[in-house]
Amino acid sequence: MSAWYCVYTQPRQELWARGNLWERGFEVYLPLIKRPRRHARRTDWVAAPLFPSYLFARADLAAGDRRRIASAPGVRNLVAFGPSPAEVPAAVIADIRGREDASGYVALDPTAGLKPGDPVRLDWAGLTDCVGLFAGVADKQRVVVLLRLLGRELRVQAPAAALARAG
Repeated sequence: MSAWYCVYTQPRQELWARGNLWERGFEVYLPLIKRPRRHARRTDWVAAPLFPSYLFARADLAAGDRRRIASAPGVRNLVAFGPSPAEVPAAVIADIRGREDASGYVALDPTAGLKPGDPVRLDWAGLTDCVGLFAGVADKQRVVVLLRLLGRELRVQAPAAALARAG
């Protein structure tokens, strides 16, 4: 009987491992997100694994799939607690897939756990690395941030994806 298992991959080799497992006949799931990448004062959005160095594969360990997975190029091993690999409930996989947007990327809520007054950092347009205070959610895609600029406090609406906790 097949079940979902978490596969530990070599660093930054998730896509390669996914392809190799798929070629061996496994159903493989690598959840991806869009994350900002800054380079030369420019920010663009790139695909990145939701869980770096991990992916999910459906396998039947009783049929000898453990060795076939572990020996695939790009794979280090199956995640195990003790001698046997830990099964991932199918509901967890379904929940992650249910959070995917139309383009197939997992949509994370950047405002989860934020309260008004919490410090946040913006990475958007000319306000890259500006630190302000979270004021609230404007709509489904935008947040309101209080910024101190030029000696005044300004209420700025920005894309929710441009928001990060300031530590």
